Amino acid sequence: RTYVGALPGRIIQEIRRAGTKNPVFMLDEIDKVGIDFRGDPASALLEVLDPEQNFSFMDHYLDVPFDLSKVMFITTANRVDTIPPALRDRMEIIELPGYTYEEKLQIAKKFLVPRQLKENGLSKRMVKFEDSALMKIAREYTMEAGVRNLEREIASVIRKVAVKVAEGNSKAKRWVITPLRVRRLLGPPKYHREVLEKRREVGVAVGLAWTPTGGEILLVEATRMRGKKGLTLTGQLGDIMQESATAALSYIRSNAKRLKLDEGFFEHCDLHIHVPAGAIPKDGPSAGVTIATALVSVLTGIPVRHDVAMTGEITLRGKVLPVGGIREKVLAAKRAGVRKVVIPYENKGDLERIPEINKKGLEFIFAKRVWDVFEAALVEVP
Repeated sequence: RTYVGALPGRIIQEIRRAGTKNPVFMLDEIDKVGIDFRGDPASALLEVLDPEQNFSFMDHYLDVPFDLSKVMFITTANRVDTIPPALRDRMEIIELPGYTYEEKLQIAKKFLVPRQLKENGLSKRMVKFEDSALMKIAREYTMEAGVRNLEREIASVIRKVAVKVAEGNSKAKRWVITPLRVRRLLGPPKYHREVLEKRREVGVAVGLAWTPTGGEILLVEATRMRGKKGLTLTGQLGDIMQESATAALSYIRSNAKRLKLDEGFFEHCDLHIHVPAGAIPKDGPSAGVTIATALVSVLTGIPVRHDVAMTGEITLRGKVLPVGGIREKVLAAKRAGVRKVVIPYENKGDLERIPEINKKGLEFIFAKRVWDVFEAALVEVP
């Protein structure tokens, strides 16, 4: 305090700068708060964010209590699990879902393209983006929940056009950006999304997965070979997903008679479950019904319908439990050309939050038990 230029802490400084006792206070990236030898900002924030305590907040510089209870605190985070639990308990969490491709298209047309044209010295009359070109950029050159990288790729296309215009090599008075021109300007696609098989296959089931960048379809493959009670799991599966596979196998073994299987089938065979894109870590319980369907298919020889996707957690009693990320998973199913989507019965209410345009053309099957999934996904029920 005796130093020249010494100032109160950031909280009091910002309130002084706002000039009011009840401002909106924004704390960005709260999940990045670190604890190290310099101190623990999270413990300081406990008092700041708790309305039961912050009426007498003490700044170390002023050493007098200050009432923060009138301040509206908003924090942002990309991940909830890295926020210290004590701090998380003091927050009301509002989750903002990622944009759909249709929403990204409208944002690009109305906002991103005009802004980048202005920044690069071109007019709307000189460059026109086709909707299919913007959709190609969003799908094949970006993988994100927001539009930050989409704007970067659009800017890259516009800069390359601006260079050609500045060099005087282009005789065209107007550039129309088509999907073919996007490939020429941006090179080969950066992201290749999983595509559905065109035919029914034995031992391959289509699952739905949630990722931070949106939903994805997940092909779960199962195969059987001679051996003795071996279960191999590959594809960088996390602990929860490995447990789902074990639970699915145990359910099938306990219901072997109902599935018209030899009750001792596992004594003479090894099973291998693989989830492609082996370099990407995967976890969560929602692949349980998909793994069970792939295993039943490979053991009975009955193919799985290629246009049915599913999600849900499986129990040893064969119940299908609810899972998260239904909105993103339904959008992924529609994007991939799936016809039927099997979701847990208890997730029925989640469909109300999805716009009708995103559900159009999809048939939903609500599964209470794993047999409901088998009936929907397998060509015939064993």
